[in-house]
Amino acid sequence: MKNFKLPDLGEGLPEAEIVEWHVKAGDTVEVDQTLVSVETAKAIVDVPSPEAGTIAKLYGEPGDIIHTGEPLLAFEGEGSDSGTVVGELKTSGKEDKGQAGQEQFIIGAAASSKRARANRATPGVRALAERLGVNLEQIKGSGPGGLITNDDVHRQASHQKKLGDAEPLRGTRRTMAKNMALSHAQVVPVSIFEDVDIGAWKKGTDITMRLVQAIGAACEACPELNCWFDGDNLTRRLQEEVHVGIAVDTPDGLFVPVLRDITHRSLKDLRKGLENLREAVATRKIPPKEMQGATITLSNFGTMTGQYANPIIVPPQVAIIGAGRIRDKVVPVDGKPAVRKVLPLSLTFDHRAANGGEASRFLGAMMESLSGA
Repeated sequence: MKNFKLPDLGEGLPEAEIVEWHVKAGDTVEVDQTLVSVETAKAIVDVPSPEAGTIAKLYGEPGDIIHTGEPLLAFEGEGSDSGTVVGELKTSGKEDKGQAGQEQFIIGAAASSKRARANRATPGVRALAERLGVNLEQIKGSGPGGLITNDDVHRQASHQKKLGDAEPLRGTRRTMAKNMALSHAQVVPVSIFEDVDIGAWKKGTDITMRLVQAIGAACEACPELNCWFDGDNLTRRLQEEVHVGIAVDTPDGLFVPVLRDITHRSLKDLRKGLENLREAVATRKIPPKEMQGATITLSNFGTMTGQYANPIIVPPQVAIIGAGRIRDKVVPVDGKPAVRKVLPLSLTFDHRAANGGEASRFLGAMMESLSGA
């Protein structure tokens, strides 16, 4: 048999979850015929066949997580394992011809890490786990070489009895958890907060677009926060263009599509682009590259609730802006108290890459842009 490995999906992600098989053992397939749909943190991707042939075996079931370089399926027959370039990755749904790119698919052999973990147990231990209703894939063995022991199974069974079965994180939520842990380990965050008087805004003002426009103005006034920072080498790269990641809440988790080059586009064009991104996120048809390359991020959590926050920076970015819920507040106007609409702003910045003065000037520039009519 010739094993076909999960290819590099071109997203910088090491794993994917099997969503749906489009073939079964015994099927005859053609080159580029869709074999399986897999879900990464960013999109559902259809994986095409690298060759014509007959399917001998499928490795994994829907819900299994497969790492890049591990086998997806096997073809009947013999063949070389070296460097076969095949196919084209497509996100599920309508293909964006301008975004699709050629990727390399490799023929090879390996073992799924989840199945390998479960196989690090003797038949007696596997029988015990089945009797106690314990999933061996969720156990890290304490024996030699990671071997799962009877004690490991009993501990897991006791844990499940006390707390109930654990639900493994999948897709977007799984990657979000990893990114948050990465941020906590690598970033030195500092947050500052302010209210901006938006009482001069006209009725029907597009709040999100005003925020995007203000971010652009602030990046021009204080470019130090529109940059990427390399904490390992202590280097930074100021970005000439402003690409804003827009946090989008969905039932599947948080997505951050990128609104590109905001300082050189009209608000009408930006609004249309944002609506297209949100629709693509909602249908999980967003091209993976549309989730990459942000230079700064906006979290407009005020559309739900909350005034201030301590939003989390995802490296290599060095800043994220949070916009809270607009509310009425008594503020001085021409020396007299007045009830005005105010917009709470939260700015978190990485203090390794920017100092407090730069962050304060950035926030001040945003406020100046937002305070006008």
